Amino acid sequence: MPDAAGARRNRRDDGSSPEDTRLLGLTGHTLIAHPRSADRPAGTVRPTGRAARQLAPYARLFAVPGARAFTVGNLLARLPMGMFGVSAVIMIASTRDSYALAGAVSATGLAATGAVGPLTARLIDRHGQARIALPAAVIAAAGAASLAACVRFGTPDWTLFISYAATATTPNTGGMSRARWTHLFRADPAARHTANSFEQAADELCFMAGPPFAALLCTRLFPEAGMLTGAVLLLLGMLVFTGQRSTEPPVAPRDAGLAAPPLRLSALLPLLVTFLCTGVLFGALEVATIAFADERGEQGAAGVVLACQALGSAVAGLFLGTRGAPATALLRRFALCVGVMAVLALLPLTAAAAGSLPVLAVALLVAGMGTAPTMVTGMTLIQETVPAARLNEGMTCAVTALLAGVAAGSAAGGWLAEHTRHLSWPATFTVPPAAAVLAAAAASSALALSVWRARTGRGG
Repeated sequence: MPDAAGARRNRRDDGSSPEDTRLLGLTGHTLIAHPRSADRPAGTVRPTGRAARQLAPYARLFAVPGARAFTVGNLLARLPMGMFGVSAVIMIASTRDSYALAGAVSATGLAATGAVGPLTARLIDRHGQARIALPAAVIAAAGAASLAACVRFGTPDWTLFISYAATATTPNTGGMSRARWTHLFRADPAARHTANSFEQAADELCFMAGPPFAALLCTRLFPEAGMLTGAVLLLLGMLVFTGQRSTEPPVAPRDAGLAAPPLRLSALLPLLVTFLCTGVLFGALEVATIAFADERGEQGAAGVVLACQALGSAVAGLFLGTRGAPATALLRRFALCVGVMAVLALLPLTAAAAGSLPVLAVALLVAGMGTAPTMVTGMTLIQETVPAARLNEGMTCAVTALLAGVAAGSAAGGWLAEHTRHLSWPATFTVPPAAAVLAAAAASSALALSVWRARTGRGG
């Protein structure tokens, strides 16, 4: 009777490895086996073990029934958020020959979103995503269609403001998606970390794709095409998203609505200030990059250069999701991430001082990689800080703070770009690192406040 080693040697005489061999059975003293590769059609490539391990965290997310469907709906409904603003500016400026009017209408919509967004999110927390988000999306789509009609038929200017303000009811689709992941993986911090990383990458990808897609539609088809397409995508995506009822978080009990509103949570305020300052960084960097490209007669390349920042953040977000949640305390990790983002914010200033647009693109790509860890950790912190009954409202407050910062940063960057043209160095690029330093200070204050509470035994 042959020994086990001999049997192993005999099995490998054909050059196959143990992993490529399947045991079929044992008859007497004869071992019957054949290579696994015989079962696979020619040309089939098996994923490597390393690739499978890297993708395993995402595979876990999308193995949940309904997760793929609500993600598709979420992406469709999220894309218009990057399309409406650009579509409104191009549509109004091209038909009424006034960038001032286009900017005023856009600013009005942003202000309305800051006021209405948290209220919409509060209703979603109280009554459920399907009952509130879909009607809210219908109102927003109607506002977008109304704006397009007003522009097409030359109605008075005041009608543009009213119509675009109605788009403020657009639900925070990213927040609702994060709320679903939190509900599905409440007891699994590693899965929530991966989900938040994916959602941040989705934010960045929609930011990259939305504006150029809207600009293409408005310039190649007709001025209202971008706005109308965004309205259709919003409705279609929201129908798909809200149709996945099995993954929808349950409505909190009525008495849970008595939980303190997010803005009254002292632990949340430093986080919102951090998001506000981060928004200033984004807004100022966008304007500074456009002005920098315009001064060199390459304004058309500004969109591509700005997309490098979003690409860097998206890649970093997806990579972050393949790594397990770090063991560092969440708030300490957040302060560290914001600090790294502040250091990387110096790169665009250095690149702009060199006077090269390609160098600036590379600097934005690297600087963008510091954004994803900050946003992922920040959103995770908000999920841990805000009561479950107020989760959508809390995340919408963070997004609102971010948008308010973008508006302030754009205004500050625009003022500097207008009044520092005579300088030989890029003064506009000083705003982003300054805002990043303030964000780091706010995050550090949140950490210090937490440490003080832990030592004194006081709650938040």
